[in-house]
Amino acid sequence: MLNKLENLIIETARSKPDSISLIYRNNQLDYGELAGSIEQVARGLIHIGLAKQERVAIYLPKRFETVQSFFGTSLAGGVFVPLNPLLKAEQVSYILCDCNVRILVTTKDRVSLLSQVLTDCHDLQHIIVIDANDTEGLDNTSKTLLTWDDFIQNSSPISLHRTIDTDIASILYTSGSTGKPKGVVLSHLNMVTGAESVAQYLKNSSTDRLLAVLPFSFDYGFSQLSTAFHKGASVMLMDYLLPRDVINAVAKNAITGLAAVPPLWIQLAKLEWPEAAKKSLRYITNSGGAMPVSTLKALRSALSKTDVYLMYGLTEAFRSTYLDPVHLDSRPESMGKAIPNAEILVVREDGTPCAPGEPGELVHRGPLVAMGYWGDKEKTAERFRPAPGQDKNSPSQEIAVWSGDTVRMDEEGFLYFISRKDEMIKTSGYRVSPTEIEEVVYRTGHVGEVVALGIPHPSLGQGIILMATPPQTGQLEKDMILAECKKQLPSYMVPADIIEKSSLPRNPNGKIDRKALSQEVQGLFQEE
Repeated sequence: MLNKLENLIIETARSKPDSISLIYRNNQLDYGELAGSIEQVARGLIHIGLAKQERVAIYLPKRFETVQSFFGTSLAGGVFVPLNPLLKAEQVSYILCDCNVRILVTTKDRVSLLSQVLTDCHDLQHIIVIDANDTEGLDNTSKTLLTWDDFIQNSSPISLHRTIDTDIASILYTSGSTGKPKGVVLSHLNMVTGAESVAQYLKNSSTDRLLAVLPFSFDYGFSQLSTAFHKGASVMLMDYLLPRDVINAVAKNAITGLAAVPPLWIQLAKLEWPEAAKKSLRYITNSGGAMPVSTLKALRSALSKTDVYLMYGLTEAFRSTYLDPVHLDSRPESMGKAIPNAEILVVREDGTPCAPGEPGELVHRGPLVAMGYWGDKEKTAERFRPAPGQDKNSPSQEIAVWSGDTVRMDEEGFLYFISRKDEMIKTSGYRVSPTEIEEVVYRTGHVGEVVALGIPHPSLGQGIILMATPPQTGQLEKDMILAECKKQLPSYMVPADIIEKSSLPRNPNGKIDRKALSQEVQGLFQEE
């Protein structure tokens, strides 16, 4: 039964144990080895006291131990929390505290990076260090430190916690409009259904070899693992430095499927694709923002035998729509239609269906809808609400995700994105909270008022700029502000520039008028 996430690996290990599951640099694991290793991890976690549904955070680059920790936690009956390797210490600390992480799997360098904040993580008890021979020389963290080898050696036979498909499998953190990341809670059913749905429309099979270049903390990135494992395919793990490295990896390793976000596709579209890559690459996919039509045209010209899938998703429902490649010529700007196992509705504020062409809110219903936000009933109630059109006499009300995105549907059912309701910035494929950036800037003491804005950018989707007033006493220290942003924020959240203003405009409610400020700088990056 493929009703739980770890069974995606275990079932293939039973039928085809010698098939290759993972490739990392010059090494590979077959499904039999991967299944054996996740069982070792699971028993190791139980041995050090992991209780059912307790959280295990994985703060690692892509490597075998990363994947083993995800699925080993799942097998043990725990909940894995992938942390983006780009996150800085304070952001990691917030997530560890927010979902009461008990065990952290990371590297020696990252233990040192986190040393000043780990004492604030009161629920954290154990740190497993995958790349150390011993724990000597590591900073005193007041936590129990284990090397990976010692951890695995402690994996003697112990009963694993029993879970079912509606139990929590993972918590994925996504930026929130109030500044702090929100933990989206996903069940085994959510994640397994997602793997089945995507594999169905991408026509995946055991012969596929996928290149994983996106972060596993991103649901789109993690999908490369779950989709491949569902079909017994292979995944190559890669943290690339240059776009050219991605193309070379495709050619060298006979990659058949590649997923990326618009900024990377824009870069890849400008490069030459070798014949080996053109021959092996069966499909490419895009999500995390709209792909520019010019980029789509260039990629289709370079990869004439490769299917291109344009997709739309949100972490709260994994994936919502895709455009079948046969419609690319006629509808290159469309989000497509609902993926398998999902229904997409376009509704007015009162929940009634919109007419064809009428803008409305996208509502997603079905088994991909997440369980809500960790520890936040208020935000959960705002986003996860009863699906429209239900019979009031029904004994229970189905919950859907109300996306906050405005879309329209044409007479043939194809969807088109119009705008977002909230003020989130979409840059480099990431959702970024302006408030989170502003809080860092305010803490410097070098501004009076500040607003972070996302402005259309030719390669990033949106570029981030600050508009700020100087403090009451002193000048606006732009260099110092940007230096602090680089210190406290991941690179994709660091503003490109700061524009000084004598004052910031207000709307009738007295709030800073973000729309007016945004209009002042439209076209800023296009002029460069």
